[in-house]
Amino acid sequence: MEKQWFVVQTYSGQEAKVANYIQELIDSGDLSGQIDQVLMPTQEVVSVKGGKKVKTTRRFFPSYVLLQMDLSKETVHFVRNINGVSGFVGGRKPQPVREEEIRRILGQQEKGTRQQISEVPFEIGDAVKIKEGPFKDFDGTVDEIHPEKGKVKVMVSVFGRSTPVEVDFGHVNPLT
Repeated sequence: MEKQWFVVQTYSGQEAKVANYIQELIDSGDLSGQIDQVLMPTQEVVSVKGGKKVKTTRRFFPSYVLLQMDLSKETVHFVRNINGVSGFVGGRKPQPVREEEIRRILGQQEKGTRQQISEVPFEIGDAVKIKEGPFKDFDGTVDEIHPEKGKVKVMVSVFGRSTPVEVDFGHVNPLT
């Protein structure tokens, strides 16, 4: 019988510690095939802080870890007694996650590794100052945001006319 996926709830900030502990036991062979996989879905996020691009890792499901395992008294007891685990989703009798949900989560994680999500430091209508490029020191207003490219379209005044300029997130500072 194929193992099913279960969701384990952890205390806030303990997801990585719990996932790493279980993975170490899987790698060492101590779980003798009872738990096949441990998953903490994450994605790389690029944000602009202080004019510099910063990569961080964001969890899809904070405080949760996914386990592919055989459901038995021993595995449930083992997982519940790991430091940082508050229990299984589903209460006293853990409920397996539907296969289509797992496929969606795994697909989302793969997509997250291929495409980085950018946190947009601006909103349409924000006043900004361009700090690099041919329009350096021009003030303007954010007209469009393209997070997939990491660019914003800024409307600047050139010779008294409003002109659109596409600029990287890192080349623009908000005016305060």
